[in-house]
Amino acid sequence: MATPASLRKPPAAVYDDTENTVHYADERSSSFDFAPPFQPRRNWAKIGTYAASIFAVVTLGLTGAIAWGGLPNWIPTPHETFRQGEPDLQLDFPRKRQDRQRLADGSDFFSVSGTIGNIGSETRYVPSLLVVLRDARERIIYEKEIVPPTRKLAAGEVITINEALTDIPKAATTAEIGWKPD
Repeated sequence: MATPASLRKPPAAVYDDTENTVHYADERSSSFDFAPPFQPRRNWAKIGTYAASIFAVVTLGLTGAIAWGGLPNWIPTPHETFRQGEPDLQLDFPRKRQDRQRLADGSDFFSVSGTIGNIGSETRYVPSLLVVLRDARERIIYEKEIVPPTRKLAAGEVITINEALTDIPKAATTAEIGWKPD
């Protein structure tokens, strides 16, 4: 049965005193105050351990890559221009047979002439030669690989190299000839 509107009681008044609260100077936050139940914790020791582990793995990886493949060419480190001398192979490129000449059309070319001899008692592999031209400040300004006509020399055999290098820089003052590095 429904109660008539005249018999219904009005809702009770709500008392709100939050606007008029008094703050005292000695109030501090309490450890019993409300906090979210699952606040993420930051364990700085664990984070530091992860960071150190990642750093160690990257460092060991780079060290292994450098040990296996060597430093990249773009790193400005001093390196040998030529490979060490081949056993039993003798280069003979006298300076008087290396000269710069001018063609009729006005362009320059550099003439490289010499011999490679096997002074040993076994057949030897002949690697490529490298011709390096330097300027007055001893900087390398031109490099050219010369492939020998034969790759194997028997004992006592000699091969002659005659090459003409074109498009050489005008600043070139000295030439060096040696074994091309790997």
